[in-house]
Amino acid sequence: MNEIIFFGKNKEPKLIKNKPKKITKPIQFKFENENENENENQIKQISSNYFTTIFLFENGKAIEYLNENDSNQKIEKIQIEENIQKVSIGYENEAILTIEGNTFAKGKDINQNNPKEFINISSLIEDTNDRIIEDIVSGRNSIYLLTSNQNAYGIGDNYVGQFGFDFQELSRTEIPILMMKNVSRIFSGNGSKHVFLLNSNQELFGCGDNAFSQLGLGESRKQETRIYKLNKIQNIPKGKIIDIKCGLFHSIMLIEDEDEDQNPKRKLYSCGHWRFNGLGKNEDTYEFTEIKSFLFENDYILDFSVGYRHTLILTSNSKLIVFGYDNYGQLGTGNKQKDELIPIQIELPELRFNENISNYHISCGYFNSFLYYYSSFSNLEEDLIKLFGRKEFCDISFKTENGEIIKAHKLILKYRLKNQNQIEKLQEIISKKSIKESNQIFEMIYSNRIINSKLYSEIKEIINSNEKIEETMKRIYLNENENEKDFIIERKEKQYKFPKLILIMRSELYRGMFLSVTEDKSNKVTDYSELSNKSFQIFEYWIYSNQIKDEIQITKEIIKEIEIGIDYFQLNETNPNLFDLLINKFNNQNQ
Repeated sequence: MNEIIFFGKNKEPKLIKNKPKKITKPIQFKFENENENENENQIKQISSNYFTTIFLFENGKAIEYLNENDSNQKIEKIQIEENIQKVSIGYENEAILTIEGNTFAKGKDINQNNPKEFINISSLIEDTNDRIIEDIVSGRNSIYLLTSNQNAYGIGDNYVGQFGFDFQELSRTEIPILMMKNVSRIFSGNGSKHVFLLNSNQELFGCGDNAFSQLGLGESRKQETRIYKLNKIQNIPKGKIIDIKCGLFHSIMLIEDEDEDQNPKRKLYSCGHWRFNGLGKNEDTYEFTEIKSFLFENDYILDFSVGYRHTLILTSNSKLIVFGYDNYGQLGTGNKQKDELIPIQIELPELRFNENISNYHISCGYFNSFLYYYSSFSNLEEDLIKLFGRKEFCDISFKTENGEIIKAHKLILKYRLKNQNQIEKLQEIISKKSIKESNQIFEMIYSNRIINSKLYSEIKEIINSNEKIEETMKRIYLNENENEKDFIIERKEKQYKFPKLILIMRSELYRGMFLSVTEDKSNKVTDYSELSNKSFQIFEYWIYSNQIKDEIQITKEIIKEIEIGIDYFQLNETNPNLFDLLINKFNNQNQ
């Protein structure tokens, strides 16, 4: 599903056709590319700046749309040989991270001789053992790299000290320069000239442009317009830093903590200059201060994004909340050129999967905003923790090199490791890793995706990678663990027990139901009475094994029934999917 909600400056006329240059209210359009068939693949990420918008697809390919100021008015497929896992763009630079850990970039601050040519900047890191990249973040005129060894590098322009060096020492660099070690996250933005680095102890450091107090150093430091050395940010709000997004004149931080009932609670904090509209309040803020609004006071904040001077927030109650600069309609309020200093809610077109709002994502460009649907299992670890947080499912403990404890899920390890003996080998590997590396290892084990190629090489011998997950699921759940089938599907007064895990891997409906942060639906049942006995048998067998029993005779009536069920229950596409299997089997039986 590549349906996108858009508002703001319509600078890609070949993308959103027959629309005015300023779209002040949200419109919904379907991505359709004239030259490629990428519209058949799910959009994974949208990244937009003043000059261009890049669409990254689930298949690892990317399409770039140039804006109306470009005389060529062309659409480009980004030609990188390896699969792309992330894109990040600054004001006049672009960076691409591949699944193998290489980073390609282009721009006048990266390669002055040929600014339109992608070069492998990760291969330019002097330490050859530090060239596997885990994350990329673009600033206005700079690109930041986070390596698998948790080192942060910068490349590009350093004219306000955004690499932690005095401008007189280092004005710019076309070779990545080491900024800081022991870094877990990097935060910046495509319009920002400042950067934050978070270490593994949740200590935050910042440097660069501070002309509008966007580093949150406090009132005593507000006169220091440029911070050339990394400074520790004091008075950080209590809780875990989930994310920081940076505009040109402000910064916004998302913190997660627990309320009195130990439920997760998220709050937003901002710092910067109120006259430039990005703070969510009408006063200057010299250090990170909470953005208060009744609109999201009792909601769980799912996602937020910061543009040049505007901010969007998405909550678990399907609210889209906006504030900031609105000269081009990028707030979607319908009011032309009326800025909003404090948060307001805007109306959206009807979303296709309201019951699974957590899979919607926001992307703010300079003068526009996108809301798009992307469902991925890349965050499967986080989802499983929400789902299997009960003691009986988290009874295996692993200790990292620094003594942190990670709880593992016995059901997951049971079908993802080759045998029980591999748990000891896994414990040995984890004991030599940081908490970040350990989390990545479990993410790869849970999701069966290579998140970090270096770490994957250490665990691939113990992972059951030769056997299909569906076949292992079938063996475990159909034959062994009746007590672990803990969700009831009801049809015609008969009840069937299914494991929640396999349902979230199969169905968007159940994924949204079980992982909802606003409502506990764990004890509810789903009525499948509309399916005939034979259709339900097909459905039950397929949801475990991704196969259709040989002895089942397929009819047109069965195909029609299951086609309706696939759409209603939002069954994930697999290869092959259920409908294709039915059609092929029907054709074979009637030859």
